[in-house]
Amino acid sequence: MKKTVCAALALCLALLCGCSGGKTPPERAAVESTERQFQTPADGDLIAIFTTNLGEVRAVLYPDAAPMAVYNFVGLARTGYYDNTTIWRSQYGFAVQGGDATGTGTGGSTIWSNNPYPLEADAGLRHYAGALCAAFATGGEATGGNSQFYFVAALPGSVDDAQQEQLAQNGYSEAQIDAYAAAGGLPYLDNTDTVFGQVYAGMDVVDAMACVETVENEDGTDTWRPAEDAAITIEQVTIANYPGPSAEELAAQAAPEDDAGGDTESTESTEGTEEAVG
Repeated sequence: MKKTVCAALALCLALLCGCSGGKTPPERAAVESTERQFQTPADGDLIAIFTTNLGEVRAVLYPDAAPMAVYNFVGLARTGYYDNTTIWRSQYGFAVQGGDATGTGTGGSTIWSNNPYPLEADAGLRHYAGALCAAFATGGEATGGNSQFYFVAALPGSVDDAQQEQLAQNGYSEAQIDAYAAAGGLPYLDNTDTVFGQVYAGMDVVDAMACVETVENEDGTDTWRPAEDAAITIEQVTIANYPGPSAEELAAQAAPEDDAGGDTESTESTEGTEEAVG
């Protein structure tokens, strides 16, 4: 119960106080689109519920379009791999990234003996704001997907007229261009990273994650790393079928462990190659 109260207070403070360092939480209107990612999940759809210290995020998963990314994420989540890990990258207007048990951005794991999995780019899934994506390791011995993921936190209006024209020239449908124009997004990542889910509830929490104070280098450039190591903590990732358990039901399930004073077992730290969203 203590966790529930603290999480609620943290979310209220984050939303009331706004973003740090002059970052402003965006106002996001509902996107009216025929695109799959903006449809309400159907009963029974596979979902992931992220319980964090800033609030709850719910995303629908797409195992038909990105089976390896989804199976890896679901498999790790069910073992508790993501529990009590942190979001180590918070880049306002771009993305927030986690899924590394080391909290450094240099770790990662897979259900296949830590072997990476390949890109699963699907023309029906795009990097709209709220997309849940696999972060791919690059520049090391192992290139591909592992446990790391990111939420697209692009701002509404970030895909301007010139970019929309370029998308049209590249064969994007009118519905996709309109969705990018309304929601914002990162279209240049569509063929380089895998989209395997979409936030359908809690996008305000993702925006709060993108607003935390981050550390600057000596030259004033941003490291995109939260100033506090535990500024954004993923307390638990629950895999369920839509509509899934409510936040209250999840809290009740965790209450016996909290009341007993038990600590969640720490996840294994696995070294890997550094992740790059873009």
